[in-house]
Amino acid sequence: MNTDDLPEPSVEILGAGVVKRATTLADGRDLIYYDDPGTLLGSERAVDARVLDPRPDTATMRLDVLTGDWITVAANRQNRVMMPGADADPLAPQTPGNPSEVPSRYDVAVFENRSPAFGPALAEAVGPAPRADDAPQGLDDLATLDLGRTRTAVGRCEVVCFSPEHSGSFGTQSVTRARTVIEAWADRTATLSRLPGIEQVFPFENRGEAIGVTLPHPHGQIYAYPYVTPRTTRLRESIARTSPDLFARILESEQASERVVLQGEHWTAFVPFAARWPLEVHLLPHRHVADLAETSDAERDELAPLYLRLLRGVDALYESPTPYIAAWHQAPVHVGRDTVRLHLQLTSPRRAADKLKFLAGSEAAMGAWAAEVPPELGAARLREAIARTSPAPSAEGESA
Repeated sequence: MNTDDLPEPSVEILGAGVVKRATTLADGRDLIYYDDPGTLLGSERAVDARVLDPRPDTATMRLDVLTGDWITVAANRQNRVMMPGADADPLAPQTPGNPSEVPSRYDVAVFENRSPAFGPALAEAVGPAPRADDAPQGLDDLATLDLGRTRTAVGRCEVVCFSPEHSGSFGTQSVTRARTVIEAWADRTATLSRLPGIEQVFPFENRGEAIGVTLPHPHGQIYAYPYVTPRTTRLRESIARTSPDLFARILESEQASERVVLQGEHWTAFVPFAARWPLEVHLLPHRHVADLAETSDAERDELAPLYLRLLRGVDALYESPTPYIAAWHQAPVHVGRDTVRLHLQLTSPRRAADKLKFLAGSEAAMGAWAAEVPPELGAARLREAIARTSPAPSAEGESA
């Protein structure tokens, strides 16, 4: 590859003084650096000089006519790297011995997944992303039930690297770094929501081998779906059956309960009334916002230390780190934005220091859950664990 053909990074100043530098990898995938305010990194970024195979074809979706769910069949994901050592970490900055995915030292980096479940094709061509010939023209088309229906799995899957270090998680970052990641989430949510054919954007972090994590590097992902997910579809049905202000009513009810574990001026964290998992926490903003892109600077500023304290409390429950899925539920791009409120759902299968909850017949096959830990007890344990952590992690001098 002629590295002279690769574009220079474009630069943009975001909230909290975060600097965004957008460029591309050797095979045309997007790569975006998000620099901490006051970063010690220079403005230069190395060019990705690797010779890479062509990107895999966009996966195919098949309709499950029994449920109405679309199932993506992405065979390219079978070849993902499994728990590499530090010298072969694909998310670490490139070195002569490790031709990783990120050419330069970074604070936070976001790039298109090399083995995506969705994309790179879109409903309409954008830049290097091709148009899918059978791209869906709307939700009504996707909702039609029939045997043998297929679609191209248009969309985007991105990796969000929280740190250049080989190991850790969101909770091991400094407040400054957490704030940079939150800014990146908000910026990517806004950008991905504008892509043709995208119906919902989902940032999340999988943490721990028990969850199925394949890389120990501190990172999360963002999925941009070509449909509204089944979970959000059911949520919108519940809102339709109750009231448009359902989230405001839930927040008021939970704030008056004994299940609150952490509260600030803009956010409240609580164990929900009908928690399924042994450890489950929801985090809601106090005002209605549809997604992270709609949050204010003040809300993002408070979220960084509050979310870190919540995660460190989760880890303080036991002597070893707790596996979890941290899921940022956002409103769909085109529907329900005035009723579906942004919220975090953090769940863990850990029910004791050396025990995990496995989904057996009733839960896995029928979706009929039985919870072993009363939500009020779970909230009390988590409050005690949070109290054992530092009340406010400092913005400087922590692991990043």
